[in-house]
Parts: sequence; structure tokens; C-alpha cells
Amino acid sequence: MSAAAFMPPVAAPGHSRRFIATMVFVLGALSATAPIAIDLYLPAFPAMAEALGTPESRIQLTLTSMMIGMGLGQAFIGPLSDRIGRRKPLLVGMMVFTATSLVCTVATSADLLIAMRFLQGLSGAAGVVVARAVIRDHFAGDDMTRFTAKMMFVTMLAPMLGPVVGAQLIRFGPWQTVFVFMAALSVLTTFLVWKFLPESLPAQERRAMGAREFAASLGTLVRDARFIAPTLVVIMNFSMLFTYVSTFSFISQQELGASAGFFSLLFAVGTLALLAGNQANMIMIDRSASHQRMVAGMAISLAGVAWMAGVQFADAANLWTVPAGIVLMMFGCGVVFPNAGAAAMSSQPPQIAGTASAFMGATQMGAGGAMPALATIGGVTLANMTIGIAVYAAATAAAVVWTIAVYRREPALAEA
Repeated sequence: MSAAAFMPPVAAPGHSRRFIATMVFVLGALSATAPIAIDLYLPAFPAMAEALGTPESRIQLTLTSMMIGMGLGQAFIGPLSDRIGRRKPLLVGMMVFTATSLVCTVATSADLLIAMRFLQGLSGAAGVVVARAVIRDHFAGDDMTRFTAKMMFVTMLAPMLGPVVGAQLIRFGPWQTVFVFMAALSVLTTFLVWKFLPESLPAQERRAMGAREFAASLGTLVRDARFIAPTLVVIMNFSMLFTYVSTFSFISQQELGASAGFFSLLFAVGTLALLAGNQANMIMIDRSASHQRMVAGMAISLAGVAWMAGVQFADAANLWTVPAGIVLMMFGCGVVFPNAGAAAMSSQPPQIAGTASAFMGATQMGAGGAMPALATIGGVTLANMTIGIAVYAAATAAAVVWTIAVYRREPALAEA
């Protein structure tokens, strides 16, 4: 099976290097704003639990509520961007994100913080879902994979640096400082969108969808195996990754004995591995087909999960052996993500890119909020984290196999 069969040809060639560089920077910053809000405050979890007089599990719900908000927000904002264009939802969403970040700084209870984090996710979803739609407006196929990989280089710097920055912020100020930082970052991103991101969906290509039309478009997406199969790869791979993200702060500090600063360094190393996998994928684009890259990435991730299980079975889990397995897992995720995401989005025309992006993002965020909670229902422990990651890794591998079978049986459309 050739790469051309697995992916449709490039839909919008001929962009200048300056245009691509500007798009990478702006869309990268836009896509990174909400993710950095997810993990910037991870080192502050123990301090927040103590300051608000609430159990750690309650603080973890602030993370879950934001993920749910991001899922619901994408489900609404994506189709809206197909109807009224990309810029307006972006600008409004980012302004609301700024406001809710500031409200978080004055929260005096976990309940208020959970509510505000939900609204923060709801509004921050604009950046994530519309960025994917803008990319589809301009690119498809391997060209889309290349652009996505370049943008992910910028996007991944956020989660890599987030806990490091967060650890330093709470070192010199209270936990509320991280939310002030979020608000400032949101203001900067809003300016970049207003100044440098033109409207990418012309008025004549917009679709005024009512409830019936939206349901029909959603039904078309759900029935399209070329979209659903790689979307499941994205969803399960994200669930695997986020089970680690949402639990390792507690596990590293309370079970393995790390300080907040050392946790942030470990987290940065793991994200650096994700970034390295993404860059390795870019190098492989001209040398291998997309399905081959996904298989290679999945094999590396499974090796990392097996290593984590092995060191626990051998009673050798510590702050060096466990992160070694996490590095392998994250590297593999960095290879799988851009190929699966580009395959799903390239299978759909630009006119419904917002709806397709919304479906993918909503289910991804919903899984990211629910799956880690299911994995740690018996407690936030290293054993439970590893079991959860292993289950989701197996599901990701099954989805990769299905994706390859779908594209072998039913090649992508010749025109995107």
C-alpha cells in the first residue's frame, strides 16, 4: 500500500515560506494556550489541596472539569466556525478564557475552582478546534502532516515548559500566580490572532447548519470509517497519555518521593520525548507511508508500557526506572498523533472541517477527562496508572490495525 493510497494528495500547494512560518507560530501559540493551562498548575496540586482544605481527589476534578469543558466547547464551536467563519469564535473564546483565568485567582473553594476550570475549558476549546479547521482549510495529505508536525513543535513546548514554569511560579508566589500567568498568555495569543490570522473560510463556502443538518453531518462522519478509525487512534492514544499526565504529579511526589521541582523536570523530559517523536515522524515522512509510521510509533509506546509494568513486577520502580518507560511511551505517541490526526481530517472536505474537528476534539477531551478517572478509581497509585495506560495502549494498537485495514480496503478520495 502506497502513501498516496493512505493519504489524499495535497489540496493547497504553493504557500510561501513566510505564510507557513507565520501560520505555524500563530496556530501553535493558539493550540498551546489551553494545553498549557492544563498542566501549568500540576506542581501546585498538593499546595492547592492544603490551601483550600480539600482532598487531592477534589483538586484532580479541576483537571477533569476543564477537559470536559474543552470537549463540550469543541462540539459547539467547531460547527459554529463552519457557519460564521473562524476568526469570530476564536477572538470571543480567547477573551472569555482570559476572564475565567482571572476569576480562578480569587477562588476560595474547590467547587468554585472546578466550575471556573469548566468555563476555562469551554472557552479555551476555541483555540484547539478552530486551529485544526484552519489547517484543513489550507492543507491536506502529507502536506497537512508536515504542517501539523511543525506546529506541534511549537505546541509541545507548552506542556514541556508548563510544569517547569509552574514550579517556579509557586516557588516565588502562591498557587494563584499560575492563573495570572495563564491570563497574560491568553491576552498575548488573542493579540496574535487579531493581528496575524486572516479568515480562512470564505463566506461562500460557509454552511448554515440547523440541528437537522448538523445531525446529518455528524451521522456522515460517524459512518465514515476513513474518519472514525484514525479518530479512535487519536482518542485512545490521548487517553493513554493523559492517564499519565493527570496522575504522575501525585505519584511522583507522594509515592516515589520527588519534589515539585523534580517532578516538573521529569515531566519536561517526558514531553521532550513526545517532541522528539514528532520530529522523528517529520524525518520519516518522505521515507515511509503514514501507516508504517503509526505502526513504528505504536510499537515503541508498547515497549515503554511493558517496561513500566516490568519494573513494578520486579519491585524496581523508582524515579529513574519509571520515567524511562514513560519516555519510550511518549516518543511513540509523538509519532502516532500527527499521522492519525491528519488521516482523519484529510478524509473530510474543508466545508465541514470545523464539525469534523469538533467531533474529534470533543471525544478526545471527553476521553481525556473520563479515562484517567476510570483507571484510578481504586486510588491514584503507580500500579493503577500503569494498568490504565496498558489497557488504553492495547486499544490504541487495535485502532491502528483497523485504520490500516480501512485504508487498504477503501483508499482515501483522490481529491480532498
